[in-house]
Amino acid sequence: MSTTQTQTTDTDIDTALKAKHRAMWALGDYHAVATEIIPALGPVLVEAAGITAGEHVLDVAAGAGNVAIPAAAAGAHVVATDLTPELLDRGRADAEARGVRLDWQVADAEHLPFEEATFDVVTSCVGAMFAPHHQQTADELVRVCRPGGRIGLIAWTPAGFIGQMFATMKPYVAPAPAGVQPPPLWGDLEHVRELLGDRVRDVTASQQLLEVGRLADPATFRDYFKSHYGPTIAAYRGLADDPDRAAELDQALLDLGERFRGPDGELAWEYLLVVATRA
Repeated sequence: MSTTQTQTTDTDIDTALKAKHRAMWALGDYHAVATEIIPALGPVLVEAAGITAGEHVLDVAAGAGNVAIPAAAAGAHVVATDLTPELLDRGRADAEARGVRLDWQVADAEHLPFEEATFDVVTSCVGAMFAPHHQQTADELVRVCRPGGRIGLIAWTPAGFIGQMFATMKPYVAPAPAGVQPPPLWGDLEHVRELLGDRVRDVTASQQLLEVGRLADPATFRDYFKSHYGPTIAAYRGLADDPDRAAELDQALLDLGERFRGPDGELAWEYLLVVATRA
C-alpha cells in the first residue's frame, strides 16, 4: 500500500471516530448535566486562570459554555468551540438569555482552526479530555496560546468518581480504537506535565472536589446518567440485545454509587485543576 493510500485510510478512520464522538455527545441532555450538576466548575476555572476584561479567550470543547459564558460575562472576548453543534446551540441560547455575547464555533480540539499564538487564555473544562488523541490535543492547546498566556484545564481524575464510572463501564463497551487514550488520564498531573512538556512554565495544580448532593443516591445517579449522559447512554444502547449484561451494568453502577457515598450520604467528584503559562 502506498503512503498516500495509508494516509487516506487513517483520515477516514479519524473522520468516522469523530463522527461517533459527535453523535455520542448529542445523546441525552448534556446541557442539563452542565447546568444542573457541574455549573460551579466554570467559574472555578475562570478565576483560577485569572481571566479578565479585554482578554482574548478560547474555550475548547466548551459544551454548553460552563467556562465560556462566565468568562464573557467578566468582559473577555471569548470564542467557544465544540465538536458537537447541538451543545453549542444550547450554550448560545443560554448566553443570549443572560445578555452575554461571544463567538460559538464548531471545531475539533485536535485541529483547531486558529493561527498560532492567537489567544491570551486557552481553557477546557472536562471537555478536551475526551478528545481521543491526547498529545495532539495538548499540542493544539499550546499552539494557539500566545507566549506568556495561560492554559487552564479541569479534568476528572482516574481515581475519582467519574474516572471510576468510566472504569466501571469499560467491560461493557467496545474496545477503543488503537491510539485512543482514556479520558481520565488528563486528571493525572504527571500525564498532563508530559503532554505539555517544556512549552509551559509556572504550572500550578490541585485536586479538588465537587459536591454533588443531587445525585448522592446511587439509583438516582445511575438513572440520571442513563438518560442524560452520552457515554452512558451509548453503553446501554450497545447492550440493547443483551438484557443480562445491561442488568450487570445496572448493578455495577449502583455499587459504584454506594462505594463513593460519604458517611452522611454525600457524594463528591474529584477533579484536577491545572493552570500553566505558555513559555
